[in-house]
Amino acid sequence: MLKRSKVNRLTLRSRFTSWVLKRKFKPKLLADDFDPIRFRKVVERDMGKVAPADSVSIQVVDQSGLKGEWQIPEGAAAGRCILYCHGGGYLFGSPTAYRAFTTRLAQASGLALFSLDYRLAPEHPFPAAPQDAMAAWHYLLESYQPDQIILAGDSAGAGLVMSLLHQIKQADMPMPARAALLSPYADLLGTGASLDANSASCAMFTGDAIRRAAATYLNGADGADPLASPLYADMSGFPPLRIYVSDNEVLRDDGIRVAEAAATAGVETELQIWRGQPHVWPLFVPVLPEANQALEDMSEYCRK
Repeated sequence: MLKRSKVNRLTLRSRFTSWVLKRKFKPKLLADDFDPIRFRKVVERDMGKVAPADSVSIQVVDQSGLKGEWQIPEGAAAGRCILYCHGGGYLFGSPTAYRAFTTRLAQASGLALFSLDYRLAPEHPFPAAPQDAMAAWHYLLESYQPDQIILAGDSAGAGLVMSLLHQIKQADMPMPARAALLSPYADLLGTGASLDANSASCAMFTGDAIRRAAATYLNGADGADPLASPLYADMSGFPPLRIYVSDNEVLRDDGIRVAEAAATAGVETELQIWRGQPHVWPLFVPVLPEANQALEDMSEYCRK
């Protein structure tokens, strides 16, 4: 069953943020000399300007085949955790860059959160990221039961969450409790109509920028492989999903089609379509009121 809802709130602060992103962030991705490795430093610098949440401890994990960090809020509930996969088109992003958001998700949900530091393209193209996600799943199973683990991610990280669910199903393993997906990037073939229809309205990306990232990540692999594009996976047996998209972002149709495919496969699915927000707007906590609202909604879902 698909439960679909619309959120029409659109503050002046959100409008201004989108205006700034269109003029400062978006052009960098369209530059002829765009270098994802160099751009990572820009992302780390800019996202690091917002401090992480108070009263959340950080414990770095660096062992053979697995990197990431635990973000544990004071008074965290025992016996449950979140596995978070960051976004960045499989080219950039890191647990460090995402701390402002993920520590607040941990704090608001009251759950320990493991933020996965998966390998990035172009140095580590597909299927490195899905392999790392599966390694993280096995790592968490050393301490938690599957139904004690909640998966969450944004953009490419949300696609990676779906890819992990596909791998868990293929391995005939028990599923996690549920998954929360922010603007999932789930179709690396780039067939969603919004990829081009929303290229002008999207504050951060164009369809061409998304396709270029996909080509770099795939490195010649088949974009229809469900491990890379989980939109094409058999989703029957997946856990409940809550999906958040903005109506004017280029990845809108990836999220909508994932929701529809999951519901058709019998998955309990919720789809929230927000008005006029930048891609993965919850990351803009605590600056945007809409980000704070979505974070609380997502935290409540993780606490269930």
